[in-house]
Amino acid sequence: MKKGIKRILLALGIILSVLAVLAATVYLIVTHDWSGAAPMDVSGLDNPYISKAGTPMVSAHRSGGGIAPENTLMAFRNVVESDFQVDIFEFDLALTKDDELILLHDETLDRTSDAVERFGYENVYPSGHTYAELRELNMGEHFENAAGETPYRGLRGEDIPDDLRVLRPEDLFDFLDGYGEYRFIIEIKDSGDRGLRAADRIYEILKERNMLSRAIIGTFHREVTEYMDETYPDMLRSAGVREAAAFYFYSLLGIDRPEGFYRFVALQIPDDDYVLKLGTTRLINYAHRHNIAVQYWTINDPALTADLAAKGADAIMSDYPDMIYGVLKAEAR
Repeated sequence: MKKGIKRILLALGIILSVLAVLAATVYLIVTHDWSGAAPMDVSGLDNPYISKAGTPMVSAHRSGGGIAPENTLMAFRNVVESDFQVDIFEFDLALTKDDELILLHDETLDRTSDAVERFGYENVYPSGHTYAELRELNMGEHFENAAGETPYRGLRGEDIPDDLRVLRPEDLFDFLDGYGEYRFIIEIKDSGDRGLRAADRIYEILKERNMLSRAIIGTFHREVTEYMDETYPDMLRSAGVREAAAFYFYSLLGIDRPEGFYRFVALQIPDDDYVLKLGTTRLINYAHRHNIAVQYWTINDPALTADLAAKGADAIMSDYPDMIYGVLKAEAR
């Protein structure tokens, strides 16, 4: 009897040891870049969002929200009139009560504006107010600069400059027309029916300005992704959450997919996601073999910027695009 128990315990110990080794092996594989491969030659690829310059494109995340109030005209002006260069602007869109699109990263206006004071309650959603009502807000209320100062706090009424008020994408595009043909990474924040209406509206705005090829539209909501595929096949989009997850494991296992399998033109991903290391040459090369661009967010670290550039990233999104530009320019010397 005792011998039988000992054998069972020994067998369990062996099984657990094997499982532990397997778990450790999987952990090391998914958390590190072991490929050792060099970035592949992309000169023959026709995806305009795959960088052919040998360095990633610079993308201003939330319009450069680390150096000016995010998603405001002030922030965009700060970038285009600066001494550093940006290739792509990234911003998010939400639908107002009267179906106007506005630039807004969060679900509510609480963090970035004086909305709580203005309307007298917390959790102020754009869907609860008209565009005209939201134009009364100070979108720089809580912005803090590098010195820890809040230079725009307390501005109210006519003292709020126009470039610190809620911004619509069509007004932004009109403004940027005078500075060059920038590209855009745009995320639709709304889900459900509101998300579908937001997709309708941004498509209309881009098409009437002949800008469909200059913008990649993304969303975390599957129903919006499916709607865009069915209704606007000529609108470029990025991978959804499930698509990005499947793509990672296909790249990890080296499973190539046939031409046309992927309906997105770009992956917009972090360097790592929990335990998954996404900033790898393996993943980038796999994406390029399928003519897909890889754009990383939100990279605010100079060392990580240089690392992703060396691995062949196509774009790096940052709250500090001036820093990204400086690092890439230094690396290119």
